Amino acid sequence: MHGYGWRRRVAAIMVTGMLVVGTAGAVWAAAGDDRTLTLPLRSRRLVTNDQGYQVWKVETVERRVPASETALVLCDVWNKHWCRGANERLAKMLPRMNEVVKALREAGVLVVHAPSDTMDFYKDSPARKRVLDVPKADPPQAADHPDPPLPVDASDQGCDTPPDKPHKAWSRQHPAIEVDPARDAVSDNGRELLGLYRQRGIRTIVIMGVHTNMCVLHRSFAIKQMVRWGFDVVLVRDLTDTMYNPGRSPYVPHEEGTRLVVEFIEAFWCPTVTSEALLKAAGKG
Repeated sequence: MHGYGWRRRVAAIMVTGMLVVGTAGAVWAAAGDDRTLTLPLRSRRLVTNDQGYQVWKVETVERRVPASETALVLCDVWNKHWCRGANERLAKMLPRMNEVVKALREAGVLVVHAPSDTMDFYKDSPARKRVLDVPKADPPQAADHPDPPLPVDASDQGCDTPPDKPHKAWSRQHPAIEVDPARDAVSDNGRELLGLYRQRGIRTIVIMGVHTNMCVLHRSFAIKQMVRWGFDVVLVRDLTDTMYNPGRSPYVPHEEGTRLVVEFIEAFWCPTVTSEALLKAAGKG
């Protein structure tokens, strides 16, 4: 199930001695004039155990990532959502999100704010113009990639606080997340960001935000598209949330639904990392 580009690149790096398998925390390392983040990345692989049963094996691989070749993307961290439950869960994550943003920015990572459908709010922002000044790039042919169904049913839009109904409640990114106009980028368009990434030499995309089973997977700048375009993508597993109603399959608590989606991503799309590991990598933990 894992004949993907990420694992091929990992294998190549292991041969050159640039990567170590283990579970140690993230640390700083030197790479010429560029700072390097060493991140413990967790993924899942289907294997046959000693008793002949198929089981999912959790693997942690430490990957050294140059900060200058890394982007941190905040997916749809809106100022307001139409679902009260979604707002309340995001509010708990916002301080930690901003802490990670500040730490990685200081480390030299490109911070990309991607609050979809709010670009008019940022039309005069230098962070928005920074992206628009780069010509849109022609995308590569998207690689074939297995795309099994998600483990949770969100066909009802996934809100667990009825009677909330879908509508556009957002107008900008949440103000709790600081935007640095001198260094950051603002875009909700994968083609725009592809041009910026190519200009900056970005190879690794770390993504956090909401919602894991919807926007974080499916936006043009998010996991599925970027994996298919050949980027190394990493999900911050403790700074994300799902749109999932426990009244739908698989009929588990909301937090369990989020865990199932994260594990699905680790099995089929990309590895994950914790905010604690990111902060340690930036020398803040």
